[in-house]
Amino acid sequence: MRVFRQSLRNRLVHWGIALSCFGLIVTGILQMPVAKRYGITAVFPSTADFFITLPWHYAFAVVFTFLCVFHLAVHALEGDFDIVPQKGDFSKSITIIKALLTGQEEPPSGKYLPEQRLAWAAFVAVFALVIVTGLLKTLKNLAGIELADPALFWLAQLHNLGMVLTILLFFGHMAAFVFKANRFLIPAMFSGYVDADYASHRHSLWKIERSEN
Repeated sequence: MRVFRQSLRNRLVHWGIALSCFGLIVTGILQMPVAKRYGITAVFPSTADFFITLPWHYAFAVVFTFLCVFHLAVHALEGDFDIVPQKGDFSKSITIIKALLTGQEEPPSGKYLPEQRLAWAAFVAVFALVIVTGLLKTLKNLAGIELADPALFWLAQLHNLGMVLTILLFFGHMAAFVFKANRFLIPAMFSGYVDADYASHRHSLWKIERSEN
């Protein structure tokens, strides 16, 4: 038996952000002189062409920015704040991780685990850094707008920092599935459903909320 957890809209937004983010990272790295240096041009000659990779970078940026804003706006308008961090999430996350490592009983959780809410907040902060610095960097391409060299330098550094943090968060996100208990959440991002026994055992507070509604 299964329980419905993620709507089609949430799944499409999730994968849209993930894929456009991956495209941003790849095309962003190609803005640096790495394609020819590491032999990528031998297979994909156009990867060394700045005027080809840049439009692709902008295209991914448009999709990525739209989906991020859409995600926040829709959840705010619907009053759906289950994924927003709550007081005590950090300490609860440590308790859950200890329980996973020692085989002890986990404390009851709602629809989202405390560490999931913290991870979401971290992604929001880093994505905001990437989007804001990226938009400011594009201002220099508009006629009549000039930015001082120091401003451009620091915008580039912060934008690159956002990229590095995004990559680190991605690996941290994937590392969560080292724990077998977390793997039951994977089907929800494809089919929308999770195992009913898993939901009852690990998300008992969510089960209570669903029964009350």
